[in-house]
Amino acid sequence: MLDSYSLEMLFSIASFGFASALTPGPNNIMLLSSGLTFGYKRTVPHILGVMSGFTSMVICIGLGFGTIFELFPMLFTVLKVIGISYLLWMAWHIANTSGSLSIKVSNNNKPFTFLQGATFQLVNPKAWIVAITAVVSFTTAAHIAFTQVLIIAFIFLIAGSIACNSWTIGGVYLNKLIKNERRIKIFNVCMAILIVASVLPFMFE
Repeated sequence: MLDSYSLEMLFSIASFGFASALTPGPNNIMLLSSGLTFGYKRTVPHILGVMSGFTSMVICIGLGFGTIFELFPMLFTVLKVIGISYLLWMAWHIANTSGSLSIKVSNNNKPFTFLQGATFQLVNPKAWIVAITAVVSFTTAAHIAFTQVLIIAFIFLIAGSIACNSWTIGGVYLNKLIKNERRIKIFNVCMAILIVASVLPFMFE
């Protein structure tokens, strides 16, 4: 690993990775809400989907997929519009999620599946920007680019694992504190507002 990166560079990648993964964003806010609403066990597929989806995104961009956006910059704009629209719809969905404490046995409210968690990264503007920034910033030499991309992806996988689990567990503990159905409903509305707030910076770039 040191043949590809110095210790200082590894520290820089890790710092960027953990800062990006732990700060509030669509994934973390949705996992927090899911942990509160559905519990940790039922949110595990969502966690695994986010981790695998984002890691795959980093690898694909590192292997040259990102050049498509360089050749067709309008494609990224279209993707961003689709992603922001989907996030706004998701915020509305979360805001209207039932506050019932018996939600875990409800057929109308279900947590994300593994596939939904993974494919959601395709319409997550923050995920695209973080992944592209990481690959462009930390891929330093063409002859070892593949190895460097794998290292970057591995660091983000570790950071993502810690972040996803932390936010989900945070939601689980909030569930222990919030026993009132109305308060759960209010919490979900607040999470929806935060998702919208997390999207705003990407809307005006």
